[in-house]
Amino acid sequence: MSEGISRSFQGSSASGGTENALVRGLTLIAALGGLLFGYDTAVISGAVGAIDHNFIDPLGLSETAAGSLSGWTISSALLGCVIGAAAAGPLSNSWGRRGGLVFAAVLFLIGSVGSAYPEFGLGPIGGMGPDALTPFNIYRIIGGVGVGIASMLSPLYIAEISPPSRRGRLVTYQQIAIVVGMTVVYFVNWAIAAQGDDSWVLNTGWRYMLLSEAIPAVLFLGLLLFAPETPRWLVMKGRQEEAARVLDRLATDRDEAKIVLREINESLVASSGRLLSFGPLVIVVGLMLSIFQQFIGINAVLYYAPLMFSNMGASTDSALLQTIIVGIANIIFTLIALVTVDRVGRKPLLIFGGIVMALSMITLGFLFHTGNVGTFAVVAVVAYIAGFALSWGPVVWVLLSEIFPNAIKGKAMAIAVAMQWIANLFVSWSFKILDGNSALNALFNHGFAYWIYGVMSILAAAFVWRYVPETKGHRLEDIQSLWTPRDRSGELPAAPVPSTTVIP
Repeated sequence: MSEGISRSFQGSSASGGTENALVRGLTLIAALGGLLFGYDTAVISGAVGAIDHNFIDPLGLSETAAGSLSGWTISSALLGCVIGAAAAGPLSNSWGRRGGLVFAAVLFLIGSVGSAYPEFGLGPIGGMGPDALTPFNIYRIIGGVGVGIASMLSPLYIAEISPPSRRGRLVTYQQIAIVVGMTVVYFVNWAIAAQGDDSWVLNTGWRYMLLSEAIPAVLFLGLLLFAPETPRWLVMKGRQEEAARVLDRLATDRDEAKIVLREINESLVASSGRLLSFGPLVIVVGLMLSIFQQFIGINAVLYYAPLMFSNMGASTDSALLQTIIVGIANIIFTLIALVTVDRVGRKPLLIFGGIVMALSMITLGFLFHTGNVGTFAVVAVVAYIAGFALSWGPVVWVLLSEIFPNAIKGKAMAIAVAMQWIANLFVSWSFKILDGNSALNALFNHGFAYWIYGVMSILAAAFVWRYVPETKGHRLEDIQSLWTPRDRSGELPAAPVPSTTVIP
């Protein structure tokens, strides 16, 4: 690539600075899908007690049945995430990356309002008791479908409009938005809970927590109306002129835009587009990255953080405040990942993060087991969050947006992200059962689940070391050569010099 395109993205001229701002602006708009992803999945943490109080406890179920129903209700949105992620590929191919994100924004809005007032149209607000559980779960699933769609399409949109030299950093904005969304909702839940006593939160406050998601959903929907479609999707649909216009907006050198347009066309016809056109290994790597990202236990920690800190002996207010500390640590170390992912590389960060998380979870399990919970336990949780935020949080999304060849990207990424949500559902549902089991707690005092997550972190690091390629600095069109049947060497072409490579 020529110096002209490089300068246009580095902002060395007035017009170049404008185009650079355009890429950043589009990245921030798409990343709002990540913010809603984090907001929707974490908002439920403040309503766990209210859900049990209003919907589960009045049923008089056994310990195991109540724990299972409660775990399903807390994690019901994840079923929607599975559906949304599975549908995101076909949806993005038919409606476009932008069109799919618009649909996700609408679902976020419906899910937020409906889960806050599940009785609406069915009976008196607050007067249906456990009968409101079914519509509550339906609305949570609807919102979850939006999360599943956005979880795939937000990083995909960003990757398809980003220069290779900064693609890892820009896709990492998605993970920053996720953790910002989680942290913001922790503050929102805490602020709402502070407006009344525990009884008010159990009966009224939880509704305001869930309803608050409507604000970022409306903002996301409005901003998407001004965003263009990605060049790669436009080429897929034969809309060459539109693709060229978008590329011209992303770069000031028309000749270089034409070169990129030709490369996109060549990459899209490099195979028939069948899922296994490039062999099974690329699919297996994508699936295992998604599975391990969840089996290391991150969402059991994030969804149930207030419960975890309550198990340490914290009061309701203290548990919510400690949850905020977790959220802040998540943001800080995700920001560190932002500046290291394109310097250090994807693979070293994943291995290092896996080791840190393993040590933290195994230590936390022993602290619970011995009853020495307190400051050291909080430190172990923060260290675990730091390890995840630096590595498996943002880097897996970067890799999923990179490793799949263009001809199968939509299908393959949809399957990988759907598997991620299936694994998330399993972990989130099973944690409530494990943590609430009297027999296990008599033996391990709430520590058993954390040992499982520690072992999974070790296995995750080992898998990356053995099977995952380094993709730092390579164009998306170059990466697909790794998976072609004629090249099983595991080596990518030499990365282009960052200063002369700008458009993916």
